[in-house]
Amino acid sequence: MCKKCDKEKFYITTAIAYTSRKPHIGNSYEIVMTDAIARYKRMQGYDVFFCTGTDEHGQKIEEYAEAAGVTPKEYVDKVAGEIKEICDLLNTTYDHFIRTTDEHHEKTVQKIFKKLYDQGDIYKGEYEGLYCTPCESFWTESQLVDGKCPDCGREVKPAKEEAYFLKLSKYQKQLEDFIEEHPNFIYPESRKKEMVNNFIKPGIQDLCVSRTSFKWGIPVDFDPKHVVYVWIDALSNYITALGYDCGENSDKYRKYWPADVHIIGKDILRFHTIYWPIMLMALGEPLPKQVFAHPWLLFGQDKMSKSRGNVIYADDLVKLIGVDAVRYYLLSEMPYASDGSITYETIFERYNSDLANTIGNLVNRTIAMNNKYFDGVIQEPTAEEVLDFEIKTACTDTVKKVDELLATYRVADALETIVALAKRCNKYIDETMPWALAKDEEKKARLGTVLYNLLEGIRYIAILLSPFMPETSDKIMEQLNCDNKDYDTLDSFGTIKPGVKVNKAVPLFNRLDSEKLLAEIHEKQEAEAKKNEKKNAPKIEGLAQIGIDDFAKVELRVGEIKACEPIKKSKKLLKLTVFDGEKDRTVASGISPYYKPDELVGKKIVLVANLKPAKLCGVESNGMILAASAGDDVKVIFLDNEIPAGSKIS
Repeated sequence: MCKKCDKEKFYITTAIAYTSRKPHIGNSYEIVMTDAIARYKRMQGYDVFFCTGTDEHGQKIEEYAEAAGVTPKEYVDKVAGEIKEICDLLNTTYDHFIRTTDEHHEKTVQKIFKKLYDQGDIYKGEYEGLYCTPCESFWTESQLVDGKCPDCGREVKPAKEEAYFLKLSKYQKQLEDFIEEHPNFIYPESRKKEMVNNFIKPGIQDLCVSRTSFKWGIPVDFDPKHVVYVWIDALSNYITALGYDCGENSDKYRKYWPADVHIIGKDILRFHTIYWPIMLMALGEPLPKQVFAHPWLLFGQDKMSKSRGNVIYADDLVKLIGVDAVRYYLLSEMPYASDGSITYETIFERYNSDLANTIGNLVNRTIAMNNKYFDGVIQEPTAEEVLDFEIKTACTDTVKKVDELLATYRVADALETIVALAKRCNKYIDETMPWALAKDEEKKARLGTVLYNLLEGIRYIAILLSPFMPETSDKIMEQLNCDNKDYDTLDSFGTIKPGVKVNKAVPLFNRLDSEKLLAEIHEKQEAEAKKNEKKNAPKIEGLAQIGIDDFAKVELRVGEIKACEPIKKSKKLLKLTVFDGEKDRTVASGISPYYKPDELVGKKIVLVANLKPAKLCGVESNGMILAASAGDDVKVIFLDNEIPAGSKIS
């Protein structure tokens, strides 16, 4: 566990982010995860080079820029700036931020393309197929899923154009042999099976690597009507960032390549484990040691999408709970192999339980007790008991477990192990009861020993947390007034210095009023949804159009309001109990400013009966009642009391 004396290198990368629009919190998981691994490796003594950046060419960018009324370069400058700002906001320690519009990158991509063409690995042909603009991918009819793009599920369009192709098929056997000889090249194992069985064994088709139907790309210098297609352009960033130059390579490239690991999303695994290795084989360069594909972070059960209105942005979340809490949530909530889930409810719940109650409470009460009972001075541990050895073992075992887990990028499991140590320390407080020991002068030495063990345990937690929550780690060390921050000091328990005075106990995480925050968020989301609906709705004679199929999806029933009451901490919501003809259901409605509860009880209303349930201020709402806006007023649509509840409206 000692530091690397010879500074062994470790090159780690993220996939570069596409500059189509500002990234949401799901996009931010990858950069934070990669940063945590990079920080941990540095802490262990590795010479780390951490690269991230932006992918800035393609038809989508050209179309977005045109719609925005700016040049493609102006468009990508803005979005690349937003992406970099979020990386910095999340306290990521990248060593290089590459942009595919960088001059060195563009010139080197042209050289790579020419080299592969000259040696016969790229040839000119014609492509005719079905094209997905968002994915920038061609597909055959048989590859489509329900007639749509198999990657993103969007519509495809017929396309035919002259293009250059990379001879992937030429290297199929070489790639199969490499994967066989390097069993950890594609990780986790389930992803490797997916690539081998679904994409490699059926036969690898040659890859389209140029386009003529748009201009925003790197020109093929010997055939300028073509631009280099996304794969050679984007994937080459991992070597151009180090100074690769088709033979005239930099010292940095010779030092750090091959990459130790590419951290990528599962949706781009095929490009990184088939296209990229074959490109490197054709160039005669070493292949990366490993490609690790992580799952997606979903909003509830859905993939985040602006069109779905379920996007959370990192900067908004940081304003709510702080940088380290965002980092903690992202890293702790993502399972190893299955998709993770993010909701405001789980964010606040995890913040209060793990950060405020477990880690924050442990640090605060331990520092406070040492100040109260010993005027802050750390005591010599002279009165040990059997129970103390459990804490010592828990600390040293945690270091080993975290090391083992991070070696296979099980980041969430590593964090869970650290939190488990904090829980064990809290339990140790309950077992030893320092407040009881303090009442007996003869047990002063035992009290000092207990607090020493707790302070040392907290030091272990602070150091192990530093790759994941660097600001929190620094704050803990400041309260401990401790300089023993090195990973090496975790080899053995007991390096915190007696005689040093701890500083004042300052809460690390104040508990959140989740109900109040959720109510505020819901109100903002409602306002934003109305704004977007008005902005984006197609119009005909002043009205938004929908098809008959859309209308048929909505089930309207007559409902009877059986009970009504205000919802705490919400100025707008009322909790209605509505009988739908079969059962009572709860509906939360934002009509509190316009009606008193007793004005609604007994009324028949129009109920949207098949609306997806939503949790509003802690109340699960199962439906919606119809109301009309009249200037600044809102009027619920009441029905004749003679109409039976449950009657369908069509």
